[in-house]
Amino acid sequence: QVQLVESGGGLVQSGGSLRLSCAASGSSIRLYWMGWYRQAPGKQRDLVAKISSGGSTNYAGSVKGRFTISRDNAKNEVYLQMNSLKPEDTAIYYCNLGGIANWPWGQGTQVTVSS
Repeated sequence: QVQLVESGGGLVQSGGSLRLSCAASGSSIRLYWMGWYRQAPGKQRDLVAKISSGGSTNYAGSVKGRFTISRDNAKNEVYLQMNSLKPEDTAIYYCNLGGIANWPWGQGTQVTVSS
């Protein structure tokens, strides 16, 4: 059973930075696209960034230029560096596969950006 554990969220002021981490167990992430998703209250969960096994990246327009996704296949971890945070970035952040299929969702990590 694959388990994903997200961490690194918190409360930060507008313009601040956070670095999220995602540790996977039960399967190697090495061959997969991995993604970071977020879900704000009352909204659907959306993909904000994804990274291929080879390191190619894609970003949602709302975070492009501010967020950076990276991975460490040896540690089986994925990261999301978030800079210039805005109140509209407030959400629960999750990691998972970056395609159509998903592994079981973790508990996510709450990011709250105050204005």
